[in-house]
Amino acid sequence: MKNLLFIITISFLLPSTFFGQSDKSIPENSANSNAFSKAYNYLNDFEKILTPSQITTLNTTLKSSEEKSGTKIIVVTTSSIKPYASVPDYSYNLKNYLSENLKLTPAFLIILSKELRQIQIQSSYEARNRLTEDETRNIINSFAIPEFKKGDYYKGLENAVTQIIKKLE
Repeated sequence: MKNLLFIITISFLLPSTFFGQSDKSIPENSANSNAFSKAYNYLNDFEKILTPSQITTLNTTLKSSEEKSGTKIIVVTTSSIKPYASVPDYSYNLKNYLSENLKLTPAFLIILSKELRQIQIQSSYEARNRLTEDETRNIINSFAIPEFKKGDYYKGLENAVTQIIKKLE
């Protein structure tokens, strides 16, 4: 009986010992806030591969496109996707983070990593009705990647954005 009383007393005095610790190897919403920036614009060049004038031009294009079509497109360049294992995982979690934490709801989220040599276009469920996965793949393969191979990341992004906007009109 004394042992039981001792255990109960300890459990009330040290409640933190009975709460589970989250596994940091699996990103959760609270961990996502550390993995992503606190603010996002239409174009977010975290990899620093674009010039200021290119950023301004593409931001203007993306903003005017949203005003015309009501469809928000956000572009993010990044050199690291940690703590995520793949660009699709990173883009999926970033899209959720933007929607849930920053109250941004992009129809299309374009992730580009020059360092990792990968691009991903993440679309919302509603946007998939307007632009199919095959059309998205075609935009990447036909309009973005050829320019990326030439080293012109701005032109590749501009071409991809332009083609998405054309498909939405």
